[in-house]
Amino acid sequence: MSKVLLFFFLTWITGSPIVAIVLLLVLLYFLDRRFIGLTPNVFRPIQRSRRLAKLRQELRLSPHNNSTKLEIARILMERKQYADAAGMLEQVAEVMDDSAEVRAELGICRLKLGQIEQGKRLILEAFDLNPRVKYGEPYLRLAEAVAERDPDEAIGYLEKFSSVNSSSCEAYYRLGQLYHRLGRQTEAQRAFRETVELYRGLPKYKRRVERRWALLARLKLTGGASAR
Repeated sequence: MSKVLLFFFLTWITGSPIVAIVLLLVLLYFLDRRFIGLTPNVFRPIQRSRRLAKLRQELRLSPHNNSTKLEIARILMERKQYADAAGMLEQVAEVMDDSAEVRAELGICRLKLGQIEQGKRLILEAFDLNPRVKYGEPYLRLAEAVAERDPDEAIGYLEKFSSVNSSSCEAYYRLGQLYHRLGRQTEAQRAFRETVELYRGLPKYKRRVERRWALLARLKLTGGASAR
């Protein structure tokens, strides 16, 4: 109702319903970015491109700078250019072969490229080097990669992730999704409830990151209750 009133108010101010719709969408976008976080940051690709161009220039001047190579690889991963990112990470790994983070990120690239077994091996090796590498996030990526072919194995990785990163709503939400896929509705509903309960107990600075998963879990719980 409030959105309808706001629409009529903007139409009255601007004299155009089309302009009012545009302004309403822009306002909703900024409110979502500020308080919820369901929509992507439309400015992020521009920021990444500028940073990547600067880093590549730095690498031309200092071709053996592994810190620069690592940052380039991470930006390429954000842009889903996993083959290029893997090539850069392999160069870094030749020098930093004992780095759990480099090995984990290279493993994630392999997963995204469909090289599941190679990616799995690299990620498990990374956890051998550091059981808390990247706060357990590689377990989450590994669970995503094997979920279709082996949901039970994926559940195992999600449970490991939640043991490393106990404040991750995403882990509990994805665990609920997998249980639902396996037809284990009681466990699925419990996982979605745990997602919401965990979110309620988080500090404010952490809620901003985890809010999306809590909202999705609430929707699943509402849908489940309706279905019953």
